[in-house]
Amino acid sequence: MVAGSFTEEYESPVALGRLWKAGILDAHVLMPKLLPEVIASVDVVEGDGGAGTVTQFNFTEAVTEHKFIRDRLDEIDSDNHVFKYTVIDGGLLGSTLKSYSYELKLEEAAGGGSKGKVTVHYDTVGDSPLTGEQIGQLTFGLVGMMKAVEGFLQANPDQYA
Repeated sequence: MVAGSFTEEYESPVALGRLWKAGILDAHVLMPKLLPEVIASVDVVEGDGGAGTVTQFNFTEAVTEHKFIRDRLDEIDSDNHVFKYTVIDGGLLGSTLKSYSYELKLEEAAGGGSKGKVTVHYDTVGDSPLTGEQIGQLTFGLVGMMKAVEGFLQANPDQYA
């Protein structure tokens, strides 16, 4: 087993509050609408949206690697715009990873936009560190979802204002 972590950063022209509300607080509602070719549905399996809530993202046939990812919300801090969750079933669990979790922190950026920092913590199944391709797989989905939300908010300036 190899334990590790990595961080990816990105910037968005969308204001912090709008990105937080749409991309984090309402992600379970927006994702199937914004990415219907990839996300078939999102189900809240357990909880009320706070810490401990379990959510399942069900994928379409376009995602050949796995059918779903179930995660548990570990922390949501709307004052500091921090969102932490752990994948508890599906995804790369069991095949490549023994465990993995995400921490997303959003901050205000110059010019009225926002910037995000995604940190992924993981333990591999085997004794090899993750490859660049595997690291890309772990961040692609989350960053892709945030970019979809960004596009939606830019096209709909009155939404989540």
